[in-house]
Amino acid sequence: MARLAARARRRTGGRTGVTAPADTDLVGARLEERLRTSERFFAAEADRIARLCHRMAERFARGGRLIALGGGGADGSDVRHVTVEFVHPVIVGKRALPALGLSVEGGALAAQAAVVAEADDIAIAFGASDDVTAAVGVCAARGALTIAFADVGAEWAFAAPSDDPFVRQELVETLYHVLWELGHVFFDHRGLLEGRRGGAVHDAGASSFLYPFLAEQEDDLEAVVADVRASVAMKAAEVGALRTQTLGDARDTLLAAAADLRACFAAGGRVLALGNGGSATDAMDVVADFRSPPAGSGWPPRAALDLAADPAILTALANDIGVEAIFSRQIIAHGRPGDVVLALSTSGGSANVILALDEARRRGLRTIAFVGYDGGRIVAERLADHVIVSRSEHIPRIQEAQASAYHVLRELVETAA
Repeated sequence: MARLAARARRRTGGRTGVTAPADTDLVGARLEERLRTSERFFAAEADRIARLCHRMAERFARGGRLIALGGGGADGSDVRHVTVEFVHPVIVGKRALPALGLSVEGGALAAQAAVVAEADDIAIAFGASDDVTAAVGVCAARGALTIAFADVGAEWAFAAPSDDPFVRQELVETLYHVLWELGHVFFDHRGLLEGRRGGAVHDAGASSFLYPFLAEQEDDLEAVVADVRASVAMKAAEVGALRTQTLGDARDTLLAAAADLRACFAAGGRVLALGNGGSATDAMDVVADFRSPPAGSGWPPRAALDLAADPAILTALANDIGVEAIFSRQIIAHGRPGDVVLALSTSGGSANVILALDEARRRGLRTIAFVGYDGGRIVAERLADHVIVSRSEHIPRIQEAQASAYHVLRELVETAA
């Protein structure tokens, strides 16, 4: 894969973030940009991230909540993604933490924040609209700790060093995953949380393999911050390696999937995207990327449906038929000849995803799957026409690598010959 990235550098003169000429290895060029940008960002911000983890742990220990704020489209997908990660922990031994998502569906963000935000809360903002800025101001006035990824007046602001909106979003996703993962470290050092006494030494229990740098300090904040800072760097390196594997192994698969999507759109077809939990928010992001291309890209909007979007449909099907049918029934309702089903699953074995892919194949629809681990049943039983595998068992890293892959796929649809 290093040769792939080097070849891309030679063909683009080292430039990234631009539409590649027809003979350029675009996958390698985009991988190179992600690796370089991620390394710069996390090297510069590791100490601040570690200290923010401490500040957030103090807020949660006092009964505070995470309040995610954002507009529609890709920002809305991040609002939903960060809240599900905090409320539904996917790592053994991690606690569920309270999180609420406020997006434009509920009206003006500032007005929503005015009736929701409390003094011990943590507000995390996506986007840079006037409404987001006003909502951050409301949360700050209430005493909430504020975090943002644009200049909206937050106490903790992080600026991703890239002009590519896809790369920026991927860095932000890794960052809020890391805040969730490593914030838990400070719960195991109760004496380091404001207003609490020291107790037993640190014991990460079943999740200790995630934190190889952590020692058993209970009264030395700087030592624990240093350990967390090292873990931030380790996690950034992990996702870089997984992106390299994912995009390297899947280069030809992505090109073939992009060709199927171009044919689909040319014939008036649509993408039907689906997934569960964090993967549902990734499906939301995929649909937003197709419907509303990045500003300045010159790409046309493409028809896409999010089969995880409507809670009334999902809960009706789950209640009356069963969770396994929530996507396959929608494919029966919506699927038309020429459509493409795009499925996301970190395990590759979710029953409702497998039934959806089976229904799509029965109806003659082309299928694309993004999976983790070893690909699960989707790979073993060849349940999709194109399968992109992120070979990891760590769900946050899988989701981050999958985001890179489907963002690159979105670009390939418009640029590949």
